[in-house]
Amino acid sequence: MPKSRIRKKDDFTPPPAKQATNISLHSGRRWVAPLMLAMFLIGLAWIVMFYVTTGDMPVDSLGNWNIVVGFGFIAAGFVVSTQWK
Repeated sequence: MPKSRIRKKDDFTPPPAKQATNISLHSGRRWVAPLMLAMFLIGLAWIVMFYVTTGDMPVDSLGNWNIVVGFGFIAAGFVVSTQWK
């Protein structure tokens, strides 16, 4: 049987290199991280102050709802954290 002719493949030549483009890594949302941390700390401080003062502070008329307010600040911090890129 006759042997088939071997076809030589062209050598690989990489495509021409593109010029490097500047990639901006910050998204313009520099306010997110400080606000998120501030909300977490305010919520934590609110709950700690409520327990340390045995319910007299921060707002006496709210009573045990002060805990809900503190966790509300913490939850708001988590909501703000979804905007962080």
